[in-house]
Amino acid sequence: MQNRRPKSDVHSLISKHSKNETHLSADILTIISNNFARDNHSTFSLLMINLIRKKAVTTKAAIKVLPLLAICFVTMLPGCDGQPAYQNIVGSGQVKYSGRCDASADGGRVLYWPGTSIKMNFSGTEVYASAVDELGANYYYCIIDDTVISRIKFAPGEKSTKLATGLPDGQHSVELFKLTEAKHGKTTFYGFNITEKGRLLPPPASSQKKIEFYGNSITCGYAIDDTLADLGKPEFENNYYSYAAITARHYNADYSCIAKSGIGLMLSWYPIIMPEMYDRVNPSDSIRKWNFSEYIPQVVVINLLQNDSWLAHKPEFSQFKARFGTKPPDEQFIVSAYKSFVKTIRDKYPDATIICALGSMDATKDGSPWPGYIKKAVTQMHDPKVLTHFFTYKNTDGHPKRNEQRQMAESLIDFIDKHVRW
Repeated sequence: MQNRRPKSDVHSLISKHSKNETHLSADILTIISNNFARDNHSTFSLLMINLIRKKAVTTKAAIKVLPLLAICFVTMLPGCDGQPAYQNIVGSGQVKYSGRCDASADGGRVLYWPGTSIKMNFSGTEVYASAVDELGANYYYCIIDDTVISRIKFAPGEKSTKLATGLPDGQHSVELFKLTEAKHGKTTFYGFNITEKGRLLPPPASSQKKIEFYGNSITCGYAIDDTLADLGKPEFENNYYSYAAITARHYNADYSCIAKSGIGLMLSWYPIIMPEMYDRVNPSDSIRKWNFSEYIPQVVVINLLQNDSWLAHKPEFSQFKARFGTKPPDEQFIVSAYKSFVKTIRDKYPDATIICALGSMDATKDGSPWPGYIKKAVTQMHDPKVLTHFFTYKNTDGHPKRNEQRQMAESLIDFIDKHVRW
């Protein structure tokens, strides 16, 4: 077996002879080639060029390693290392981003919210994506030609991830749809990659219809795929099959989802409430604000108060004490708080139809006062384009599963068909 020097020793050897402008012998170059060049052709080629320029290589030595040097140059060319050469596409003019996202300092796009998606049109037979996931916990659907083909995760370290290969040669669309919410970390997207033989096509057009949702775990799709329990693990969360995303797809509408599990309008399971989070680019960053002129929906759905309905009766809870002290909120307080938030959304979207929804968990069961609070708030607003719609109580344990989310979507679609023109 041939002995191989550590690369650090080889670098030292090259550096020593190069700095001293001493001629390298053919034997020394053979050692270098055996120990270094096979693993790093590009770097070896550049070092050789430097040595030749310094006249540190004898004619005999150069002739001996000329075949290896030629191989190194060839393997430096795009697509000549046994792997296809790729085009990287990340720019907003070529890729359609749906939902709130932000630009990263290193040229990527940062995704936080559930239901955020990235879509591109191309011709070719394969497509990859470069992305870094903060915690390696977020899940995405890979959608080719409007059909879900796989569920994927991106690693914390950047790498190119295969999305699809062996596609029929021709025109295709590729979309990444974020299934999980921001508590599982952010994802920084650096681009779709297609082979140089592929071709970028005009970007997907924005829909004339736009819809936006403000909600809690129900809207996120929390535990939607957990058929045995009701756990908040990322593998069980699936915004794609939430009533919100199903409704958006039904209308072929652009979709924005501002939702977080556990959030309330007056009181949450943690310090932040929706009126403090609704205008953020990153739900965890109170400084960076969203520009509402970038996305103007014709329909806004607000599905909040489920968490409030539980927590308003827990005076021992830390967030209850922080928000209310020792006195629980009465009807006047609740109605006023709800009305204030709806007015805030109205200020952002003067022409939108706002649907004040609730359900389908126990906040809408028979005898619950919470639908009544919403009705009273809406009535007091005297705004003909602010409506109410309550989902039937599902009367099962835990969060809505896929079939229950589908029922919610059907109910909402029927309501929109009857009351909204867009």
